[in-house]
Amino acid sequence: MKQIVLALALTVCAPAAWAAEKLSLNEISGYLNGIKTAKSSFTQINDDGSLSTGQLYIHRPGRMRFEYDTPGGGTVVAGAGSVVIFDPKSNQPPETYPLRRTPLSVILARKVNLNQANMVVGHRFDGTTTIVRSQDPEHPDYGSIELMFTGDPVELRKWVVHDNAGGQTTVILGALETGLRLPSNLFSTTASN
Repeated sequence: MKQIVLALALTVCAPAAWAAEKLSLNEISGYLNGIKTAKSSFTQINDDGSLSTGQLYIHRPGRMRFEYDTPGGGTVVAGAGSVVIFDPKSNQPPETYPLRRTPLSVILARKVNLNQANMVVGHRFDGTTTIVRSQDPEHPDYGSIELMFTGDPVELRKWVVHDNAGGQTTVILGALETGLRLPSNLFSTTASN
């Protein structure tokens, strides 16, 4: 009897995670479209298992910046239709890729519509998190991105980029601060600032 009372007490006091439900694609699209600016700390798990930390800045549509913490850790900037990787340890010029050829274009699109035909290739719920796997429907060969959201309130917590070579990079976000004024030079693709 004592165990039953304890179990009931724990159930009543526990967070309402058991009441959570899978978020709809419309809810997630609306949430992403509602983000204009955001900032968060992040932890990145690279394909080789190494870890990186830093600050992430988002200015939708089309702009994102990763600032890595380690001395000389570099910067990755999405802006002006490109993703530019600034590596201060390299003697080479920055690497540049078209943003539309990366799965990040899903998050940074002017209007996110996850109901678009063939964009979502997976939509599931693990009991606490809604996981949406998305790709460019016209170019699935560009890779895909798995976005993980908690509900009540809806919040982006993590994503995993699956590249076209089979590698994956995981980004785990801290608390997302939204509605900030972010200087436009944060998203300059001509210098790492």
